[in-house]
Amino acid sequence: MIQEGVIEVNNLPAQQMQRVMKHEAVSVNGICVQESITFQYIAFYKPRGIECTLNPDVPDNLLTVINFSEHLFPIGRLDKESEGLLILTNDGKLYNQIALADSYKEKEYIVKVDKELSENAVELLASGSIAILGKPTRPAEVKKIDSNTFRIILTQGINRQIRRMCHKIGYEVISLKRIRVSSEELKDLKPGEYRMLNRNEISN
Repeated sequence: MIQEGVIEVNNLPAQQMQRVMKHEAVSVNGICVQESITFQYIAFYKPRGIECTLNPDVPDNLLTVINFSEHLFPIGRLDKESEGLLILTNDGKLYNQIALADSYKEKEYIVKVDKELSENAVELLASGSIAILGKPTRPAEVKKIDSNTFRIILTQGINRQIRRMCHKIGYEVISLKRIRVSSEELKDLKPGEYRMLNRNEISN
């Protein structure tokens, strides 16, 4: 059938041994047997108090504040009491490039804690010597902003990592905002707002 030219991939004649991806359109004798998928990429400011899930049975889920015609899923998570940048997409390859720990993609946060930060606390947060959930944390870049606020850049995503790290050294997180994922920044988005992206903006 390929030799006869009756199979097309993305409206072009199929080739022998051609690799066909799930998002590509395939037709046989002009009849579509697999529709193409248009990848979408969205930068969304997740408000505080929203669960980072698309499960409609969970109260205060993402679908209560944002809705799309395409089935998108979040890359990584932000716990309910955290806010800030969340990337949503239907591109599984990009998800793996950013979300998996082995990718070492940076995530940047602004964190406020319940009391004044000591220099020792800043050094401990940056050192990679704090173990949580039986896992060592990687060294992080930490910069004190004011007496009880700091900026931290992580390259891993252990569940509630920053909150657990702070708790381990005697601090409780009052507010936590993610301002960057990989090369994409929160910029001027307000809680509940989003903007469309292209893949090049977040693939670095």
